[in-house]
Amino acid sequence: MTDVEKVTATLAESTEDSAPAAAPSKKKSKTAPELSPYAVVETGGKQYRVSVGDHITIERLADDAGSEITLDRVLMLGGDGSTRIGTPVVEGATVSATIDEHKRGEKIVVFKYKAKKGYRRKMGHRQELTRVTITGITG
Repeated sequence: MTDVEKVTATLAESTEDSAPAAAPSKKKSKTAPELSPYAVVETGGKQYRVSVGDHITIERLADDAGSEITLDRVLMLGGDGSTRIGTPVVEGATVSATIDEHKRGEKIVVFKYKAKKGYRRKMGHRQELTRVTITGITG
């Protein structure tokens, strides 16, 4: 056997060993995922997409911890097969929530600096926040 025949035989054996076995085809059935009702609400100048049971952290609210609040700036309702978009709010739609706690956000350092002028100012800021749990969506 010549060197060329040996190399050819070795290559043929290695490709036979490394050839993957035919895997059974796995077809996923395409079923629509179960959609839970959701709403897009605006509070504190920001918009949040919420569902029942969600915990969100929003700008500080004046109410006490443990109290029930109603967010009436609902911009969109969806998830039940149809979507309702407000102009700018959905009429009659509200989101009820319970205040869990009041807290402060992470400290942010504000440093002002002007080169070669000796001007340096260092300030800090911590945002006041409220953590709420969404208890219901009506509308």
